[in-house]
Amino acid sequence: MSTHSHDIEEGLSFQPKFDAAGLVTCVATDAATGDVLMVAHMNDEALRKTIATGEAWYFSRSRNALWRKGETSGQTQRVVEMRADCDQDAVWIRVEQVGAACHTGRKSCFYRRVEADGGSAKLVFVEAERLFDPGAVYKK
Repeated sequence: MSTHSHDIEEGLSFQPKFDAAGLVTCVATDAATGDVLMVAHMNDEALRKTIATGEAWYFSRSRNALWRKGETSGQTQRVVEMRADCDQDAVWIRVEQVGAACHTGRKSCFYRRVEADGGSAKLVFVEAERLFDPGAVYKK
């Protein structure tokens, strides 16, 4: 193991490893239940703002823009704890979620289970109740 790898994996210096697009993957879970709420991405600015404000900030790849969770919907995330994985190319945030985490209006973005279906797979809705109407919230 190189000294650099050892520093990243065993040291106490936060040195996030951004991908070629300048992003790091972020997994958000509910601090109270442990449920996985969403997976998103953070650029350097989103990561810094999240640490500084205690609110979840992300980088939208589809909009190519920084955004604070809940700025449009009111469905905010207060960060309780942030952790980095072993090689610092992903972060995990435990959050207090207000309302729904998913832009579809559901509590979690993981509202469909993958099931075997013969030689292929299919999706089945689970915990798919909408907490808000996205059409009413995300008006263009």
